[in-house]
Amino acid sequence: MKRKVRRQPTQKEESNSSKAPTRAKRVKASKPESEPEFFEEKRNMEDLWKETFPVGTEWDQFDLLYQFKWNFSNLEKAFEEGGKLYGKKVYLFGCSEPQLVSYKGENKVICIPAVVAVVSPFPPSDKIGINSVQREAEEIVPMKQMKMDWVPYIPLENRESQVDRLKTQIFILSCTQRRAALKHLKIDRVKKYEYCLPYFYQPFKEDELEQSTEVQIIFPAESKPVFCEFDWELDELEEFTDKLIEEEELDVDQKDAFKDFVKEKVREAKKANRQAREARKKALEEMSEEAKAAFENMKFYKFYPVQTEDTPDISNVKAPFINRYYGKAHEVL
Repeated sequence: MKRKVRRQPTQKEESNSSKAPTRAKRVKASKPESEPEFFEEKRNMEDLWKETFPVGTEWDQFDLLYQFKWNFSNLEKAFEEGGKLYGKKVYLFGCSEPQLVSYKGENKVICIPAVVAVVSPFPPSDKIGINSVQREAEEIVPMKQMKMDWVPYIPLENRESQVDRLKTQIFILSCTQRRAALKHLKIDRVKKYEYCLPYFYQPFKEDELEQSTEVQIIFPAESKPVFCEFDWELDELEEFTDKLIEEEELDVDQKDAFKDFVKEKVREAKKANRQAREARKKALEEMSEEAKAAFENMKFYKFYPVQTEDTPDISNVKAPFINRYYGKAHEVL
């Protein structure tokens, strides 16, 4: 009978058996699938109001203009079928209006954006009027001098298309002046932007300046400048001058120099009025019937943002767009 002999472990087996037992590999728990993110679909013309340059807005107010999520869906709907701007050629520019309004139970001064739409078959203006209380007279300059121009607006759904192939009917006032470069400009140049407004010319309506018989007088007297208004139809120069002397606004020894100064200003104003009337008359004579009809049918609409839960109530501060040539905007929306 064979006896079972116990085999001695080899050296290699002994060394392996002395090692600490190996740990089982940790199985990484699978991460739970994250919830899918949903983004609100943008409306086709949602950024239209932001793309229009807010002409006349102070540069340091720009950020305040966009602090709320303003909703201009009323402007967008105006371009849809049945809307006031549907199928028409339209030129748009922005503006801003600081107003005291109620927001979340408090009265605050809010910079409110607005957009003015001009219905016209051609650009309604290629000039900018610069006017302020501090300026003696309105300055009329070409838009391009202020780095402004009308450019086509492309709705979101057409952004991938070639611009030159699109027959766009919407043009916006754009400005290429960069805010970062303002520090390199003179203060007077920067301030001009704050007093800008598109200059709309109406050839059928006589300009207020053509009708005015007043001249602004800034007489450089030695002691202090004399500021006044002289109406050549209502004021008698001798009497007018004596009153200034009586009120100690003018030195008596400068009486004759002041009178000569006023007479020269009156001559200049009358000449400017006459030239303006002649230029307007010539423009009308050379104007085509199509252009005349366009001027007569030009319409202005002013759009404010619609009320939402996230924006202040501006219903009581809406004001019409007023142009001295065309009067009030046809509608405020």
